[in-house]
Amino acid sequence: MSNKKANITISVNDNVERALRQFKKKIEREGVVRDMKRVIYYESPTQKRRKRLLRAIKQNWLRMAAQK
Repeated sequence: MSNKKANITISVNDNVERALRQFKKKIEREGVVRDMKRVIYYESPTQKRRKRLLRAIKQNWLRMAAQK
């Protein structure tokens, strides 16, 4: 488990809803939610490998589709 900390800064001018949307996008890109879920629920090494493999296959398909 890594002890990664993310610094996320959002400027709130007038629109709080817009700032909240920006915040949600930034934490999604940083992978904060995914890391939190990974810590909360135990995942066996076999499941980790399988997820990593499926993610690699999906990214490869997306890369191939973008090249066409």
